Amino acid sequence: MATGSPPDVAAAVLELASSRPATCGGTRVVCVDGPAGSGKTTLASALAGRTGAQVVHMDDLMEGWDGLAGTGPQLSSVLEPLAAGEPGSYRQFNWHLGRFDRLVDVPVADWLVIEGVGSGNPAVAGLVTALVWVEADDELRLARGMERDGPDMEPQWRQFMLDERNLFHSHRTRDRADVHVDGTGARPPVLRP
Repeated sequence: MATGSPPDVAAAVLELASSRPATCGGTRVVCVDGPAGSGKTTLASALAGRTGAQVVHMDDLMEGWDGLAGTGPQLSSVLEPLAAGEPGSYRQFNWHLGRFDRLVDVPVADWLVIEGVGSGNPAVAGLVTALVWVEADDELRLARGMERDGPDMEPQWRQFMLDERNLFHSHRTRDRADVHVDGTGARPPVLRP
């Protein structure tokens, strides 16, 4: 089994997803969900590197720190057209300007990776080939966030951690995930049948 390093986890996830039929038209969709700072982007990059998939980042779909609730329609605008064999798209949020400022196309392809908090939204569950849950403890996640965004962002991070906890509880994301990944790499991934 995988050792827990990102390439090994990616291999395990792709083996699972490849064993299943495409769920979104001809596209296999892998959603990498879990709390902020847990290691989702690293895994998504490894998956994209092995498949050539476009990566859609949930940070681009949410309207700032308070935008978790509005991502469902954005996910639908990506996946529903793909399911019909047409290109999808989404509005990309510009965090510096504080507004959506461009439309990003998502072409029909064999693989698509969606990563970020809320990517496993139950509203699109029927279009997802494999749902991956990545987790790490709060202290590590907050430290990673402060390293990336700076210490001035700690209040936003702490509120977001509460918001995402509520979202995960309501979506039951961890319970529905096909694969559980330790975001520290200390344990191998756990695949559910």
